[in-house]
Amino acid sequence: MAYNPNQPERPRVEPEIIPPDRSGRGGDWRQSPWRGGFYTDTRGTHRIYVGRIGPFGFTLLMLAIAALIAVIMIAIIGAVLIWIPVVVVLVVVAALFRVLRR
Repeated sequence: MAYNPNQPERPRVEPEIIPPDRSGRGGDWRQSPWRGGFYTDTRGTHRIYVGRIGPFGFTLLMLAIAALIAVIMIAIIGAVLIWIPVVVVLVVVAALFRVLRR
C-alpha cells in the first residue's frame, strides 16, 4: 500500500477496557462518592406506592394551579397594559403629522 500523508495514524496500542467491579466490596476509588449512607443499588425490584389524593390535597392542588394561572394572567395583562400608552402616543403623533402635512 502506498504511503498517504493525509491518512490519520492508527493507534499503536489498543485501549484496555476495564469492566465495572461486581463484587460488592467498598472502598474502591473508581466507585461513586455518593454511595455512602443510603441505598443506591439499582439491581432488583423496586416498588412505588401511589396513594389516592384526598379532599385536602385536591384543594391544595387546585389552589396552586389557580395561583399559577393568576400569575400568568397578571403578566399577560401587564404586558398588554404597557402597550396601550405606546399605541395612543403613536396615534396622536400620526394625527399631528397628518394635520401638519395639509
